[in-house]
Amino acid sequence: MNNNIIKKEQVLEIVKKYFEQTLQNKFLTLVPGKDYIPASGKILDQEDAVNLVDSSLDLWLTAGRFTQQFESEFAQFMQQKYCLLVNSGSSANLLAFATLSSPLLEERRLLPGDEVITVAAGFPTTVNPIIQYGCVPVFVDVELDTYQIDISLLEQAKSNRTKAVMIAHTLGNVADLNALTKFVKKHNLWLIEDCCDAVGARFDGKMVGTFGDIATTSFYPAHHMTMGEGGAVLTSDPLLKKIALSMRDWGRDCFCDTGVDNTCKNRFSKQIADLPYGYDHKYIYSHIGYNLKATDMQAAVGVSQLKKLPNFIERRNENYKYLRERIERSSGLTKHLILPSVHEKATPSWFGFPISVKGNLENSENSKKNRHQLIQFLENNKIGTRLLFAGNLLRQPLYKHAEVKTRSVGSLNNTDYIMNNTFWIGVFPRLQEEHLDYMCAKISEFFNK
Repeated sequence: MNNNIIKKEQVLEIVKKYFEQTLQNKFLTLVPGKDYIPASGKILDQEDAVNLVDSSLDLWLTAGRFTQQFESEFAQFMQQKYCLLVNSGSSANLLAFATLSSPLLEERRLLPGDEVITVAAGFPTTVNPIIQYGCVPVFVDVELDTYQIDISLLEQAKSNRTKAVMIAHTLGNVADLNALTKFVKKHNLWLIEDCCDAVGARFDGKMVGTFGDIATTSFYPAHHMTMGEGGAVLTSDPLLKKIALSMRDWGRDCFCDTGVDNTCKNRFSKQIADLPYGYDHKYIYSHIGYNLKATDMQAAVGVSQLKKLPNFIERRNENYKYLRERIERSSGLTKHLILPSVHEKATPSWFGFPISVKGNLENSENSKKNRHQLIQFLENNKIGTRLLFAGNLLRQPLYKHAEVKTRSVGSLNNTDYIMNNTFWIGVFPRLQEEHLDYMCAKISEFFNK
């Protein structure tokens, strides 16, 4: 017997030591004024590194044991029956929307020309699937202080072609889901909740994502937990799960797990469409699909990150609360800034801290200093900032093409205001009070000097 054979456990023990000696401080040390304080960031630890290497040593590079574990555990966390892991949050949005175009949904399926209510103040891949499937996005304005869809405009936005509402819970705040679900039920519309910014947020005690028919999340490094790249589609509807699984996996009719054959025991004994009797069920396709699967190495990191997710969410919300209190106590700041508000039934899971610099608002003191100057000042002082994504999507180059059909309700004044005056700073778990104090002090310095 060869006693020199290296066991997996030995390799993983070396990985632990390597992380401690080489990588650990990379995710801990951040000195205000010396180091750049990013607006978002991941936290990876020893367990994440071990899981990643553990998965890689299997040399099972596609979806496998870690994927199955993650899908089960994340569905439970999100209070859903089903979770399908995909390669990004943008792919999750694409797959969620594509699912609703399936012929299996009969008269409720989304067809080219159908209208979908959404908002222009957000990220493009919440809206792009609507256009990619030949539907028409109907843009309504958002509330200036919550940055969520303006519920009062929904009835005005609806037409006889409206089939769905697709919205994101922007920056971890939560839309008025009671009013929104009442609207979609009244008109028998689909509701897609983009929860990429808002994993773990709640409304009236219930998890976001469970109010609609189908939901999405992202695991990009900026988000609440990370796999590097990755996302998920969630639903509790068995038919939607069946369709999404087919479309995620090439459009196939077969539902076998990757690497598994003949789960149905009828692989060679079916007559389907115009194919020969007994045609291999693994090569029968019932939808126009994609290959949007993630790798098992991504899922392995997700499994270990998920254990820390409740703490990550708690730390984000604590940082938001601390930063807000510091800004409100700072002399004169609130006369220059609009701070976010939250619906009385909402419990956000903050992705970032949104701030709007007051401009031409009625009955407000107009500031001679604008957002552009402020974010340049913060960046020069090593404080990372981000705009509220695309600002107004309709003013972006991608929607200027003649073949892109859209409809808007009203003037989108608040959306334009956000485009010109809003930005956000970080609350991610790596930040401590010393970082938040420094950020607040620099904002005060900008307005008071």
